[in-house]
Amino acid sequence: MPIEILMPALSPTMEEGNLTKWLVAEGDEVSSGDVLAEIETDKATMEIEAVEEGVLVKILVTEGSTGVKVNAPIAVLLEDGEEASVMDGYVVGGSSSVAVAEPVTDSTKTPSTPFTPLSNGRHDEGRAVDPGVRRDERDIGERIKASPLAKRIAKDKGLDLSTITGSGPNGRIIKVDVENAQIAPMTAPVAATTPEATTTELGPLRGGGADYLEKLGIPVGSYELEPLDGMRRIIAKRLTESARDIPHFPLNIDCEIDALLAMRKELNAQAPEGVKISVNDMLIRACAIALKQVPEANASFTPDGIAYHHHADVAVAVAIDGGLITPIVREAENKGLAIISAEMKDLATRARDRKLKPQEYQGGTFSISNLGMMGIKSFSSIINPPQGMIMSVGAGAARPIVRDGELAIATVMTVTVTCDHRVVDGAIGAQWLAVFKRLVEKPVTMML
Repeated sequence: MPIEILMPALSPTMEEGNLTKWLVAEGDEVSSGDVLAEIETDKATMEIEAVEEGVLVKILVTEGSTGVKVNAPIAVLLEDGEEASVMDGYVVGGSSSVAVAEPVTDSTKTPSTPFTPLSNGRHDEGRAVDPGVRRDERDIGERIKASPLAKRIAKDKGLDLSTITGSGPNGRIIKVDVENAQIAPMTAPVAATTPEATTTELGPLRGGGADYLEKLGIPVGSYELEPLDGMRRIIAKRLTESARDIPHFPLNIDCEIDALLAMRKELNAQAPEGVKISVNDMLIRACAIALKQVPEANASFTPDGIAYHHHADVAVAVAIDGGLITPIVREAENKGLAIISAEMKDLATRARDRKLKPQEYQGGTFSISNLGMMGIKSFSSIINPPQGMIMSVGAGAARPIVRDGELAIATVMTVTVTCDHRVVDGAIGAQWLAVFKRLVEKPVTMML
C-alpha cells in the first residue's frame, strides 16, 4: 500500500518550510534511516530521514518549492514487492492524518480529485478520513495500513491491527505501536485556510503591502517590494508578541574594561595555537557566573509559576543573511574561556550556513546581543521568550571618568539589560548588573 512521506515539523514552532533539495530520485530504493531531502526552516537547513522502507514511486513536491505546510505529502513510497500499478487512481489525502489509497468505486458518490502537484509545492486536496473517527469505525473497505514488520509482530502476538492506532506517517501502524499495543491519538489534520484580511490602524487590508503603503500616501510603483521569507516572517511575529505581551524595562550600567582587555591579551599570548579568545567570549562567561550568583535572574515566566533554571544557557545573537539567530552555549557556567570560544566559533559558522539543529538555537535562559563592533554606544533589545532577560552590549571606548576625586581616562563599555518584570524586578536586575560589573572590571574573579 502506498506510504505518503509528509513534510516534517523540525521544530515545535515550525508551520511551513522550503524543500531545497531531493537526495533521492523516483525509482530509488529507500531504507529506514536513509537521508531523503534537505528542508530549510526559518532558521536552518536540515536533512530528513526515511522512517519506512520501500521504493520512492512519486515525488509530489519538487525541490526549490517554498511554503510547504507541515504534514503536507511530499512523496510516496511503495512497499517492497508492490507493483507501480497500485498508484492507478491513487488519491493523495488532503490532511496529514489518513490518506485514502483506494479510488471511490461507488457510482453514487462523487469521485475524488486525483492529486496534482504544483510548481510552488502546494497541492490539490483529495478525500480524507475524519481523524476523530476511530480505526474500527471507518469505512469497512479501507485497508489497515501497517508496516510488514508490524504485521508480523501482531500476528505472532495474536493482536488485531484494527484495534491499534498507528503513530507512523498517515496513521500507519509501525513496530512500536504493536509492541506497546495501546491506542494513540490521531494526528490532527492541517486544515485548508483562506487568507484573512490584515487589520491595521487603517482598517482591514486585503491587498498586502501595496495596499498598506498606498493608504499611507506612498504610490504604487515608487518602490520595490520584497516578499517576507520564512525567517523574517517568524522574527516579525515573535518579536511583535514579545514587545506587546511582555512587561519589560531596561537597566543600564557602565563598565570599565581595561583590565578585561589586558587579561584577554595575556590569555591569547599564552593560548595554544588555534585558540583566540574574544571579548564576547569573556562576556558570556561573566553573564553565566552572574546568573549562578543571582539565581533569581536566571528565570522564565510560565502560566503556572516562575521557572528557575539549573544552568546558565547563554544565547548569543548572530547576524546571518536575512535575519538573526541565537545559538546557545549550554551550561556556560561550567565551561572555561577556551571551550566557550571554540563552541561559539563553531556555532556561529554553522549558523551562517544554516546548519544548526533546533536544540542548538531554541530555548536558552539568557541572551546577549553585541553591537559594539559596529560602533553602537548603547541600545536595548527585545526579550527573546522564554528568557527573563537579554543584555545589549555597546562599544568600548575611551571616556573621561572620575577616579579618587580626579579626572582620568578609561575604556568604558555600556551594557543594558531588558528585563521581564513578571520575573525580574528592578532590585533583582540591579543586583545582577552589580555582579556582572564586578566580574568584568576584575576579570581574575572569573577564574575562581
